[in-house]
Amino acid sequence: MSNVNSSLINITTEQRYQGTEERVLFSTLTALPCCVFLFLNATMLRSLRSKAVFRQTCRYLLLFNLLLADTMQMMLSQLLHILAVCRITLTYPLCGCLTSLANLMTVISPLTLVIMSLERFVAVCYPLRHASITSMRNTTAAISAIWTLSSLHILTQNLLLVEYPFHQLQSLQMVDFCSMFAMLLWSGSDYYDKFFTTFLFATAGMAVISTYVGVIIAARSASADKALANKARNTVLLHVVQLALSVSATIFIPIIMAIARVVSRLNFVRILNVMYLFFLLLPRCLSSLIYGIRDQTIRPVLLNHLCCHCNVKAV
Repeated sequence: MSNVNSSLINITTEQRYQGTEERVLFSTLTALPCCVFLFLNATMLRSLRSKAVFRQTCRYLLLFNLLLADTMQMMLSQLLHILAVCRITLTYPLCGCLTSLANLMTVISPLTLVIMSLERFVAVCYPLRHASITSMRNTTAAISAIWTLSSLHILTQNLLLVEYPFHQLQSLQMVDFCSMFAMLLWSGSDYYDKFFTTFLFATAGMAVISTYVGVIIAARSASADKALANKARNTVLLHVVQLALSVSATIFIPIIMAIARVVSRLNFVRILNVMYLFFLLLPRCLSSLIYGIRDQTIRPVLLNHLCCHCNVKAV
């Protein structure tokens, strides 16, 4: 992953870069959907803070945490994309700050999905203890643990950068564009990133799938609330899909590296813009759309905010 930028630089073609008109066109095609997605996420976040029932319910607090991470990740991705399109390079310290924050949000999302799946599992399998287990205190502690673990990961990444000989560089100005993988400057950082990413998504995947299986088994028991169990099963299945979309963002770089080896740089840039939209931006917006439409408590509030407080009734 750390060789992404050098791999791209070494691609020699007759025309290395897009023309101004084409760059403006592709930038617009990615910026407009991003603005729409950010508006939807921001409206959803506002909706989740607008009523006490959202602020005092475990699953809505977790949903707010997930949406906040996805929204910040989307904003940072778009910022780095704009800098690359405008051919603006940053210094290593500034790029490190931006990418560290983006990596922090990347870790928070799958961990939050795991807690959300466990909450639905408890609601179905232990309904009498659900209120005590998913109390405000426990939920706040779980969210704090997510942020702490994610921050420790970022701290470890930054400590590994200490080994890189920055003092041998003529300048701290980066030669190529800033990206999350451009800061994996030596093999130790690259190995750690691969290990942690694989471990994180493998563990999160097993946890979410296990809760899905548990909910299915509980739904078939005679004592289970069938309606609640079926709803919880669909919700956990949605979390599986969301986790898969998060994984798609991690395999984005290997895919574009493979494409970069077989196409010209100009065609590569065109493909990259399209893949950026579908692999990085779209998955970050699906949570607000899906939850806003599915949840009967959120839906009228979300529609009301989207329609500027007009009198909108849920269908």
